[in-house]
Amino acid sequence: MTGEQPRVPERVIARVRPHARALALPSLVLIAACGGAAYGVTALEEEWQRIAALAAGALVAVLLFLLPLVRWLGTHYLITTRRVVLRTGLIARTRQEHLHGRSHDVRLRQSPLQRLFGSGDVLISTGLGTPVVLRDAPRALLVQEALGDLVEASTSSVAAQRRPTAATSVLPSAGRQRAR
Repeated sequence: MTGEQPRVPERVIARVRPHARALALPSLVLIAACGGAAYGVTALEEEWQRIAALAAGALVAVLLFLLPLVRWLGTHYLITTRRVVLRTGLIARTRQEHLHGRSHDVRLRQSPLQRLFGSGDVLISTGLGTPVVLRDAPRALLVQEALGDLVEASTSSVAAQRRPTAATSVLPSAGRQRAR
């Protein structure tokens, strides 16, 4: 036995998707496409024109509603007591994990529209390269505060786990040498 403390099990804090506001415009386009196709089917006289109106409405619905919906459904942010997991894509899936112990700070960036809806981009800085970004997270201020608390708890528990080794307890520290 090396005297290690038992590991606390990892708990899920939040499962988050980007703000659903991203589906507002595609929903309006879907309504307009269905209305336009219905009007075209009833107003046009030729059979091929009716089929073309119906096909155009279906194409617009698939391209401008279904694709944004699938993209939104395929994006997940999982926040646990130890890490943040970003998962994007349904067909070509990308998964990115970021441990709280490697984070330095958590920032929030909001556009005026995001501020109006309470969402925002939460940036988790690692000090190495580009930060990890939770894009358009709902309740962004709450997410930022929770991540800040988790990062602080993680760094304080890492510092508490560091114990002096035999070499560091025998050698005087640099601060004590200068004071003499």
